[in-house]
Amino acid sequence: MTNAALHVARTGLDAQNMRMRVIANNLANVNTTGFKRDRASFETLAYQSLTAPGAQSSTDNKYATGLSLGSGVQIKGTAKIDTQGTMETTGGALDIAIEGAGFFQIQMPDGTTAYTRAGDFKLSGDGTIVTDDGMPLIPQVQVPEGTESITIGTDGTISAQMPGQSELQELGRIEIARFTNPPGMESLGNNLLAETPASGPPQVGTPGLDGRGSLRQGSLEASNVNVVEELVDMIETQRAYEVNSKMISATDQMLQYVNQQL
Repeated sequence: MTNAALHVARTGLDAQNMRMRVIANNLANVNTTGFKRDRASFETLAYQSLTAPGAQSSTDNKYATGLSLGSGVQIKGTAKIDTQGTMETTGGALDIAIEGAGFFQIQMPDGTTAYTRAGDFKLSGDGTIVTDDGMPLIPQVQVPEGTESITIGTDGTISAQMPGQSELQELGRIEIARFTNPPGMESLGNNLLAETPASGPPQVGTPGLDGRGSLRQGSLEASNVNVVEELVDMIETQRAYEVNSKMISATDQMLQYVNQQL
């Protein structure tokens, strides 16, 4: 008797452990603005074909199914579930939610562009609209000192009410980027994502046009994590892990029996 069953069960333990880590990360980010939950995907490992389907079983007959033995399972990847999170009204002038597809563009310290759904922006000391980490929104918008109020339209137009003026002063326009395959983007942490060959190039333009979502000022998009669903997945993963553990224990007992009796 070989230890092939031990190896198969071990791959099951590793895969379920990684899935549990994905679930734990989802639950940890249940209150993270603009967070999209991840889903772990599994795939089989290589099969050992002992008898090929259709091979000759005798002179006149062929095997109908054959005999193939699998070598286990592995996580093939994690995909972000790109569903809309609920809108939470905050009343903040620089709290902006995207209703529909698209991402805000953020300038990284190295000059590259990152993308985010988290629209909880702030003002820097010089009046630039930035993230909590101080990275500016693209295109950069300067809010003049003394501005009484800021209005952001659904199309991204930013206007300011200046002292002593009845007309709003337009400061600029927020543009958002959409991707052909948003789940193919790379997670960078800090609510930021990066373009990859899998996501396709960004299609930048005015909110509300060409499939891009519109903006809602004074709101934030909540995480799309459903706690009940994650708890169900957690219990399912725990049971699968336990079954694989029992498989290792049972195989070990079988090997002990062979060693003692034969």
